[in-house]
Amino acid sequence: QVQLVESGGGLVPTGDSLRLSCTFSGRTLNTYAMAWFRQAPGKEREFVAGNRRSGDNTYYADSVKGRFTMSRDNGENAVYLQMNSLKPEDTARYYCAAKRGLILSALRSSSAYDYWGRGTQVTVSS
Repeated sequence: QVQLVESGGGLVPTGDSLRLSCTFSGRTLNTYAMAWFRQAPGKEREFVAGNRRSGDNTYYADSVKGRFTMSRDNGENAVYLQMNSLKPEDTARYYCAAKRGLILSALRSSSAYDYWGRGTQVTVSS
């Protein structure tokens, strides 16, 4: 009965911003490791941002540092990804993922996560 649902994707020009949302139902997310991954056509799924639990440090892929910000809203049981200064290279389907009790060394590993959303498409035109 755990469900993750992403929203907020769209088609935007280079330099614009988007805010992705991921709602988490069936559990309270504050004790879960949460992460964003993305996958572009012809590319492997890659880690974007994540943290182990509410209040912990957030880690980012080098390619998005300074442009993307992940946050949690415990009251809404949701996690967000604010994406600024978007580039065509950011075009991908974005997924949120969750795992209870994840160790820090596994934070960037997609195979470590139990729960996944269906994703939301982000397309950045040049």
